[in-house]
Amino acid sequence: MQSLIRYFIKYPVLGNVIIVALVLFGMLGYMNMRTTFFPPVPSKMISISATYPGASPQEIEEGIILKIEDNLKSVTGIDRTTSVSRENSGSITVEIESSSDLNLVLEDVKNAVNRIPSFPVGMEPVVVSKVEPREFGISFAVSGDVSLKTLKEQARKIERDLLNKEGISKLSLSGFPAEEIEIAFRENDLRRYNLTFAQALSAVQKNNILTTGGKIKTSKEELLIRANLRGYYASEIENSVVRALPDGTILRLKDIANVNDRWSENPNRVYFNGKPAVTVELQTTNDEDLFILVELVTQYIDEFNSKDQIIKLDVLRDGSKVIKQRSDLLEENGIIGIFLVVLLLSLFLNFRLSFWVALAIPLAFLGMFALGALYGMTINVMSLLAMILVIGILVDDGIVIAENIYQHYERGEKPMKAAVNGTLEVLPAVSSAIMTTILAFLVFWFLEGAMGDRARDIAFVVVGTLVISLLEGVLILPAHIAHSKALHTKSTDKSKLEKKMESIFSHFRDKYYAPVLNFSLSHPSIALAVPIAALIITFGALKGSLIKTTFFPVVEIDRVDAVLELPAGSRDHVVDSILVYMEKKVWQANEEMKKERADGKDVVELVTRKVGPGTHQGSLGITLLDGEIRKVSIIDMNNLFRDKIGPIPEAEKLTYGLNRRWGMPVSVSIVGGNLKEIREAKNDMKNEFLKMRNLKDVQDNDPPGLREVEITLKEKAYALGLNAADVMNQVRAGFFGGQAQRILRGIDEVKVWVRYEDIDRNSISKLEDMRIRLANGNSYPLREIADLSIVRGVMSINH
Repeated sequence: MQSLIRYFIKYPVLGNVIIVALVLFGMLGYMNMRTTFFPPVPSKMISISATYPGASPQEIEEGIILKIEDNLKSVTGIDRTTSVSRENSGSITVEIESSSDLNLVLEDVKNAVNRIPSFPVGMEPVVVSKVEPREFGISFAVSGDVSLKTLKEQARKIERDLLNKEGISKLSLSGFPAEEIEIAFRENDLRRYNLTFAQALSAVQKNNILTTGGKIKTSKEELLIRANLRGYYASEIENSVVRALPDGTILRLKDIANVNDRWSENPNRVYFNGKPAVTVELQTTNDEDLFILVELVTQYIDEFNSKDQIIKLDVLRDGSKVIKQRSDLLEENGIIGIFLVVLLLSLFLNFRLSFWVALAIPLAFLGMFALGALYGMTINVMSLLAMILVIGILVDDGIVIAENIYQHYERGEKPMKAAVNGTLEVLPAVSSAIMTTILAFLVFWFLEGAMGDRARDIAFVVVGTLVISLLEGVLILPAHIAHSKALHTKSTDKSKLEKKMESIFSHFRDKYYAPVLNFSLSHPSIALAVPIAALIITFGALKGSLIKTTFFPVVEIDRVDAVLELPAGSRDHVVDSILVYMEKKVWQANEEMKKERADGKDVVELVTRKVGPGTHQGSLGITLLDGEIRKVSIIDMNNLFRDKIGPIPEAEKLTYGLNRRWGMPVSVSIVGGNLKEIREAKNDMKNEFLKMRNLKDVQDNDPPGLREVEITLKEKAYALGLNAADVMNQVRAGFFGGQAQRILRGIDEVKVWVRYEDIDRNSISKLEDMRIRLANGNSYPLREIADLSIVRGVMSINH
């Protein structure tokens, strides 16, 4: 090692060449480095989803989920599976082992699903796909004083425009339900013409068609035979022929049903500051740059708003904002760190020495960027966190080496000899200190799971910068110091400031430090007792909650989410009315805080109100003024809104959160084979938690389900030749509906539903009066052939 140090000192040009290489390759690596919110991680998830319209969670569980889970037991490479069965659909998430190949496991999972001999009739095909890693990019609202249909059409145009830009590939729209065509039959007309839903459904399917009938081949050309009778809108379908009556009259759909273009009954509505809106959310894949995406979108928003005066685009969330804030913090810390190193070392050593020591900070980062380009690192919250952490310890080795070299020079050694001896003397201690830090951070490299995948960048950044810093401090720094004018001046040439600082330092050393050191060496038991006492006090403070503990620190963000859930079965307009009340209270809180502020600025910048995904669910997204300007912590804002809104008696669940990515602070999982016992244990535990003052927003993922009308056939039904399937098929056709067709309108798939009109299915009495038709044409009210009772169903089943 001594000869290598001597070589670098003898030929300082080599060190300068390395510096130039670090600068060039580091800048090149930095400029080509992508920006992501979190480090890109390979996909380890497979999604299995099944849709069974009209099915209960229990039907989904027994008819689909359990069958798939049973077949997945034979697949190698699966770490664990989790499933959720809910109304109309079910899903299974498969997490593979870290050593397994995702594509191979995916094929095995598809084969396992395909081996299942039977699924319920009427179920849509099972979809098996790998979950592509995506990160949030930016979202904005499309709003204006126009109809929801116009907003949707404009959002579709915006979607096409953005997807045509390079660097944007993942975009989703929300704020409007799916479009559908409803053929709502009137019960009186069905009786008059003795029609059943099955006959009406068949008539729609057979008449609303687009098909070919072959070709006519003449001597000169070929002619295609085609029947283009497909209607894409209600006005084009309502004239479809259902039947020809005995008197020759043609019975059409509009004669017995109301045919309408409408939104589906599943709620999906968004309101921006009280006005209807459509939200556009863009995400990034592992190969896309977050900053490029946000720049393209913000540029498009500015151009759109400058041209359109009716419809406006407003940014709701910007995923790059956090990255920019941390980048600014890193830049600020770096500048301050270099300034302090130069300033303080100039006071105690020499200005030139302080400059060469401070040079280690940018060189270490540039070297790390050069290595990062080969490693595949991105600028993200984890790598920036590591850079902020490591910036404070980068110059430690340089300070020790530079000071020791200068000390050897002051003892009378020649500059070249002082540089070699001073470096070698502290090299073991410096190397040990650096390696200890490296080993501590290398732990992040071996963490498993999602946390481990995202924390590896911390290990890489810290290890990379410290290794570059150590090499620079041991090889390049001594060469620069040896040839610096700092070692070619006499002690008498020191400035008045240097002499004054040296005098103050000597006084502090001799007057305070030396006596304490001598006392500690003379009384080792007392010296040992002090750190032990400090350790005991620290543990006591932790146990007594004087020092708070948290898995992740609360990061000051500018958004609060209030999530509302009413009892299952509540109508969407009821949810919306409560959300409107909550939004009003939020704006009242804003006005109160605004009056107290000297600058008079709004603390609440915008509020998005969302109804859905279930009819009984909704949420408020509250975007706040920037934290540095707001001067109020996000926790205080969260509690302010909670107190201002107050309790909502109708709510089954109401939580005010900080959009936590890693889950709730405390969570308990109850596992067992008996669902009834699990629910009893859940209720007991929840009641105990609610008694604890420090716990807020206690919730579970097993809420009560919809109230159900349970149908049981009477003896009369069997005597008439009916069975449960016959009756329930007719009830399902009238109240849930039968899907006659799916037609493509633009890029939207529009379903054509055949069912009763709303007025004939808006009460239990309507169900009791429904006519159940027999094969001979006779019909009976449902109340005459079946008993109806109301029970509480299951909302979802989790495995």
